[in-house]
Amino acid sequence: MYKHYLWRIGAITLLALSLATCKKHDDVCDENAPATVTVFATGLNNPRGLEFGPNGHLYVAEAGTGGTDSTVGQCEQVPPPIGPIRGSTTGGRISRINPAGVRNTLTDQLPSATNALGDIIGVADVAFIGNTLYALIAGAGCSHGVPSIPNSVIQVAPSGNWTQVANLSEFLFANPVENPSEGDFEPDGDWYSMISVGNDLYAVEANHGELDKISGGNVSRIIDFSAVEGHVVPTVVAYRDGHFYVGNLNTFPIVEGSSKIWKVSPSGQAEVWATGFTTILGLAFDKEGNLYVLENTVGAQFPTPGLGRIVRVNQSGQKQVIVTGLSLPTGLTYGPDGNLYVSNVGFGPTGIGGGQVLKVTLNKCGCDDEDEKSNGKG
Repeated sequence: MYKHYLWRIGAITLLALSLATCKKHDDVCDENAPATVTVFATGLNNPRGLEFGPNGHLYVAEAGTGGTDSTVGQCEQVPPPIGPIRGSTTGGRISRINPAGVRNTLTDQLPSATNALGDIIGVADVAFIGNTLYALIAGAGCSHGVPSIPNSVIQVAPSGNWTQVANLSEFLFANPVENPSEGDFEPDGDWYSMISVGNDLYAVEANHGELDKISGGNVSRIIDFSAVEGHVVPTVVAYRDGHFYVGNLNTFPIVEGSSKIWKVSPSGQAEVWATGFTTILGLAFDKEGNLYVLENTVGAQFPTPGLGRIVRVNQSGQKQVIVTGLSLPTGLTYGPDGNLYVSNVGFGPTGIGGGQVLKVTLNKCGCDDEDEKSNGKG
């Protein structure tokens, strides 16, 4: 069983919405109001994590266009059928999208790689500390065909120039997890999600199974999920009220309802917070404390277009599906306008140039709804 990139997809289906009935009240906006989905931006190359900057623009990590360079014989490779992986020092991209939905390229000079199944990995996520942009590089390192650049956290200047902040490949080599997955082991790691909390960054690595802290150039492990849960493929992290919330993809074939969300303390103590999800690839809190969960595929054994959805979990733990019909969604953030933004068509044959950002307008049913402020992905 393998984590992700084990699919072949045909035509990408168009969006379909699952809308609840709007029940208007005199003074309070009903949380069961419809969610309206519109296309906010197009032309993205395998979009993944996304985050609003302090300038009000949306920044999108893009896995990019892949690579062709091989390092077979030079270092440990990812085993078949996922490996060997071929890479490039360029092609990974970060796009900046203005409030009107107009995209421009901040940089496309970042690593990108193609696995043996034709699927692409590259820039995994972005996050801000103050006015400074950081990116999580996942398509680099010798095992991904890019020996000159490790998987890293980098700092990206407004000009698009970048510098390495922390060497994540080196950290993994020096600090192996307790129970690595031998069948699909990626020596440089498969990093997927990153958030900022205060002046520090926190990143999730899916293949080894860990949540790590990046403070300046120093990397430390918060929790080794392989030691306490086995190979569950943690993918995404959010933060609220002093705790991290980590969701997992789980292994393939997909077992519906097998994904979980763990509540993790800063010292690494974890407890199961919610269950019954499927293929989690995004988490975002709104200002009221409701958690939105992005599920890549529900109702098939492998990632399938048209089967992605968003589930809202309120503060009482009640779940409500607010959007269905997403096509291989890969990232989720909560915007300064009080709405959700989703990376859609995040991988697959149409991922190059065919990726989208969708806007999910929440609770707009004619009720009284105060302006909401963003707290990002967590």
